[in-house]
Amino acid sequence: MDIVFHGAAGEVTGSCHLVQVAGKCVLLDCGMVQGESQGGPKRAQGEDTAGDRNAVPFPFDPAAIDVLVLSHAHIDHTGRVPLLVKRGFTGPIFTHPATIDLATIMLADAANIAMADAEHDNRHLQPGQKPGEPLYTQDDVNAATRLMRPVEYNTPTEILPGITLTLRDAGHILGSATVELDGTENGVTRKLVFSGDLGPVNTPILCDPAPVPAADLVVMESTYGDRLHKSHEDTAAELAAIFAAAHKDGGNVVIPAFAVGRTQELLYIFAEHFDEWGLGRFKLFLDSPMAIRVTAAYGRHEDLFDAEAKKLWASRPNPLQLPNLTLTADGEASRSINAIHDHAVIIAGSGMCTGGRIRHHLRHNLANPAAHIVFVGYQANGTLGRVIVEGAKHVQLFDDDIPVRAHVHTVGGLSAHADQAGLSAWYGQIAEHPPVCLVHGEDPGRSKLADELQSKWGSKVTLPLPGTRVAV
Repeated sequence: MDIVFHGAAGEVTGSCHLVQVAGKCVLLDCGMVQGESQGGPKRAQGEDTAGDRNAVPFPFDPAAIDVLVLSHAHIDHTGRVPLLVKRGFTGPIFTHPATIDLATIMLADAANIAMADAEHDNRHLQPGQKPGEPLYTQDDVNAATRLMRPVEYNTPTEILPGITLTLRDAGHILGSATVELDGTENGVTRKLVFSGDLGPVNTPILCDPAPVPAADLVVMESTYGDRLHKSHEDTAAELAAIFAAAHKDGGNVVIPAFAVGRTQELLYIFAEHFDEWGLGRFKLFLDSPMAIRVTAAYGRHEDLFDAEAKKLWASRPNPLQLPNLTLTADGEASRSINAIHDHAVIIAGSGMCTGGRIRHHLRHNLANPAAHIVFVGYQANGTLGRVIVEGAKHVQLFDDDIPVRAHVHTVGGLSAHADQAGLSAWYGQIAEHPPVCLVHGEDPGRSKLADELQSKWGSKVTLPLPGTRVAV
């Protein structure tokens, strides 16, 4: 058994790893690359943008892939699946039922964005230029979702002769999974474990990441490999202080949030602290059609919640239905929020500010010194969110130069990813501490995690780059 790394190797998006065993090819994830310089410095001439990288041919023949396994629904793990199908993949796609539910929503949204981007680009064509085409369409999404096959947690499933798949709860988002592949070749069975994205322990709504008993090779994410998250208590105190300051300053609170996972967690936490934080003094808006659909999907999978969330969910209305919360599905309702300049809490996507309605809300709030911009998730290199977090004084939005005068906060304790201690502890439960390849992380973060694993567990650690091949 070999694994070749084709994405998220030295970066946090574009997850894509090819496993070759028993004459078969199993692809782990097929994610979209995210993070071009939107709102920040322009790329050097000839340097590829994320869009360029997503459109290039795959470094393998899609028709030669026998099976695709998806760890979870986030677009950096699923976003190029319709393109894979469009270019010749016809095999089954195995993943958790909740991931099928969420991916159906997210890929449809990605197709709509691709169509809109192509239409926008084509409005500015020069004479003789070839019209652009979307990366894929809804028809390609439909073709991909028809190939998806559900696999429950902790249910070993033979996906090819001699190859067994087991999914375990990764605690990252609804349906997220750690992937175990057992492959038998020439009478010898080897086990590859792919962590997917691991969540922290004690995350609201979700169960903790399930331990893996054994492996011959571990492929593990390293998003926060060089840092520790704040405690839940410190995070709650930080958010309470932000809302108190926003009420005093008389501005809005704008929160870029991922439609899957982070938004639902935020609303859950708001419900827990509604009176304590004085949230009744604000108008709350969930301005994301996709997040609204995803929140409904959460209600269809209550069986995956932890015990506390199940108990709270049994009450009606549930914690995601706050009394002053407005769900804005259509564009006109979204635009009407721009007329509100104080005491609004606006949750909108995308989480890294690479597109979507959040960019319009930033356009109307960044220049206001009374406003508060709250980042609650990882901001990949090159994204507008990263540019703002790193202290930019001006950003470009819709061809306008926008000064950044608002208060900017980064609340790390709400991350859906385990921190260095969490990653190390999860790995430490695996018998005999097998060799590990660190993916889904930028340097120096993953190199710091490599140092931690080597010093604490005596691990052999590889930091793969695109094209790196490792034997299991």
